[in-house]
Amino acid sequence: MKSTLGDLNNHLFAQLERLSDEEIKGDELLEEIGRAKAVTSIATQIINNGNLVLQAQKFHTEFKSKDLEKPKMLEG
Repeated sequence: MKSTLGDLNNHLFAQLERLSDEEIKGDELLEEIGRAKAVTSIATQIINNGNLVLQAQKFHTEFKSKDLEKPKMLEG
């Protein structure tokens, strides 16, 4: 599976649309709210991870030397 931050953005907006559906009520709405909380939690971790990779890449670029190896996570 090769997802992107663009895919994540699409999932978040799709979730928002489901939560905005006024036809959903009662237990179905509670289930959708629970799903939204799970999606939000995972999305937050993905975004934090992406931010960490970006910071590491900036650090690597700024202090690049022949002795400094690029972290495996930053390699394609």
